[in-house]
Amino acid sequence: MPEPDTRMDVGRWASASYRVRQPGPRDPPPARRKRSFFSKFCRCCKCCTGTRDDTDWGPAPGEVPGSRPAQPVIREGMLVVSGMDLMGQRSGANRQAHHTDEFEYDELIVRRGQPFDIRLQLRQPYDPELHRVCLELLIGPTPQVSKATHILVPVGAPLPGLGWAAEVTDSTDDSLSLQVSTAPTAVIGKYRFSVKTRSPAGEYQMPFDPRNEIYILFNPWCREDAVYLPHDDWLEEYVLNESGRIYYGTESQIGERTWNYGQFDRGMLDACLYILDRRGMPHSGRGDPISVSRVVSAMVNSLDDNGVLVGNWTGDYSRGTNPSAWVGSVDILRQYHRTGYPVLYGQCWVFAGVVTSVLRCFGIATRTVTNYNSAHDTDVSLTMDIYFDENMKPLERLNADSVWNFHVWNDCWMTRPDLPSGYDGWQVVDATPQETSSGIFCCGPCSVEAIKNGLVYLKYDAPFIFAEVNSDKVYWQRQADGTYKIVYVEEKAIGHLISTKAVGSHERHDVTDIYKHPEGSEAERQAVETAARHGTKAHIYKNKEWAEDVSLSVETSEAIMGQDVSVQVALSNRGSSSRSVSLSLHLAPMFYTGVTGSTFKQESRQVEIPPGGAQSVRMVVSYTEYQPHLVDQAALMLSISGKVAQTGQVLAKQHSFRLRTPDLTLTVLGPVVVGKETQVQVVFKNPLPQTLTGAVFHMEGSGVSSPKATNIGTIGGHQTISFRQTFVPLRAGRRQLVASLDSPQLSQVHGVVTVDVAPAAGGQPAPARSSPARGSPARGSPSRQPNPRNSPARHREPGRAG
Repeated sequence: MPEPDTRMDVGRWASASYRVRQPGPRDPPPARRKRSFFSKFCRCCKCCTGTRDDTDWGPAPGEVPGSRPAQPVIREGMLVVSGMDLMGQRSGANRQAHHTDEFEYDELIVRRGQPFDIRLQLRQPYDPELHRVCLELLIGPTPQVSKATHILVPVGAPLPGLGWAAEVTDSTDDSLSLQVSTAPTAVIGKYRFSVKTRSPAGEYQMPFDPRNEIYILFNPWCREDAVYLPHDDWLEEYVLNESGRIYYGTESQIGERTWNYGQFDRGMLDACLYILDRRGMPHSGRGDPISVSRVVSAMVNSLDDNGVLVGNWTGDYSRGTNPSAWVGSVDILRQYHRTGYPVLYGQCWVFAGVVTSVLRCFGIATRTVTNYNSAHDTDVSLTMDIYFDENMKPLERLNADSVWNFHVWNDCWMTRPDLPSGYDGWQVVDATPQETSSGIFCCGPCSVEAIKNGLVYLKYDAPFIFAEVNSDKVYWQRQADGTYKIVYVEEKAIGHLISTKAVGSHERHDVTDIYKHPEGSEAERQAVETAARHGTKAHIYKNKEWAEDVSLSVETSEAIMGQDVSVQVALSNRGSSSRSVSLSLHLAPMFYTGVTGSTFKQESRQVEIPPGGAQSVRMVVSYTEYQPHLVDQAALMLSISGKVAQTGQVLAKQHSFRLRTPDLTLTVLGPVVVGKETQVQVVFKNPLPQTLTGAVFHMEGSGVSSPKATNIGTIGGHQTISFRQTFVPLRAGRRQLVASLDSPQLSQVHGVVTVDVAPAAGGQPAPARSSPARGSPARGSPSRQPNPRNSPARHREPGRAG
């Protein structure tokens, strides 16, 4: 039996009220003015022909909107439009005023709620007393006036309450210049565009021409648009910036990589709109950023709907691309649009990078956000529950919840008229398929302000997101009678160093404070307990019986791939008498999602701690011990459990760390000029004593280089290689070239170089050398780069806020 079509599920968007998609009823044709019997004989009388009736531009009875002959009937005296100039050139005033001049498209691309200019070519002079002109825009397969997908804009007669208007700005003997205003709530997408005219000789309908199509996008510069963003520097960063930083690793070993969003590259806008088409989203709902962002979060993963990316956390990527090897979204989205098949493979940072590309392309301010120690709550308890047996050994069959080393999602900016006042601004959307929402693998948009205060009853998916950033880690121990007792609650274990790229620089910006109140504060504890009351284990906060005078912490020296690792466990005694502690240490490989493999090293220690004193225990792990067990992200999990002999206090902690991988060093050789072939030199040293096989080099950069992959082959143990790649820049300005190297033995190897591209006839910029994306911001963050759009050549308007 075929599966039901879920594209129109209730809750997917506001207008959905049925499960199976069915064609909606077509609008009844508007009542047309009745013409007198004598009108067929008298064509010179305006009262007979009705040429001054500007309210009657809709289709005639039986006419299909947008369907008209390629060769219309032309009678003498008709106002015939012989052509039109949409002024869509990238360097033209329309594209620059609408901040769409970076799109590698020749069509007119505008943002809603903002006027633009066009020019009509006429076969006779325009006479405002005799002639009437109406602009016609259609979008979708069944455009309807009532659904705002068939727009009729009479020139000189604004549509009351709709925001569409067209005014004559100039006219000559053979042309008519118009300024067109779109509604700030207009449906986004690609419109067919044509013109109708009326004169004493009758009505002329200009044929639809694919060359006259118009793209209309969200407008965060427009105060009336739901995505309006009042900060100029944020607009530059979160809408116009084509590259950014994505953070990964662990909270003690933050890694960073540059991602090429490429939202303005050739083909990207059509690929992004294809995502909405593929989901079957009604065009009438595409003016609402809430609905659009929710559909995008569902469609960027392939579950339910054959969306953009197939998630894969198995470690076997032989049928596709290792998620760590991607350096940007362009190749992914183009491939999906070209083939119609999901792309292999993605993990959380890939999903998030693609979402940023799509929403920025549409005009919604979006950023990529990383949460360290990110919880995955599987039972809506709003706690992370870890179960142990009587001897404090983990009960893996019960431990369904997990804590990811890091998890990457998106913030996007919009108003929330569907929520109470106060929840506008940043909204979380997450395309990584973890749990379903209304039966579909999507997440958000959810107000960050609601998450901060534990208001998990506000839509969408607030309980799951709250648990990711501010749930408590609860340790349960099985008792002799088979029941489970809470032995420890770790209140500050989840949601650390929530990070995104800083505005206008390559520095890491910590946004934890907008997601949660200060750890341990009264407001933060209140938020946790408010949220827990809506979970399945609210009772755990009623009787807090656990107490402690011994605490432990873990420190890891810088762990570098190929070298030995040292882990130190520190124990502190706040009591007035000595304490004897029995410790067990278990080390296992760990996927960044919190899933662990089998323990490969374990040690037991007895530690005596003097009153008010401290002791430490050190574990050394050699390369030969951990190398056979490594999985993706090269992370390890140290599980520590113990018991204090004198008090019976139970100690438990899980500490994850990763092995830092080396960088690619990129050096551009010579000046970089639009249209001129340029070389980049790549240098890499294998940190391992073993040979890397099947190494593949990936490189791309918006406006600099189309995505390309090169087979490097084998790289010997500790061998240094150097090779060159060529690229031909397409756009002038400051750009970033991003690269990765991937092999079955080693992944997460990245590099980036910033280049200043001169116009084809411009000066010669100095060669640029890379600042590789290191595993630690202090070691490898590139120096602050000036924003190219703030330079005089890119200046938008005087007096903009910095």
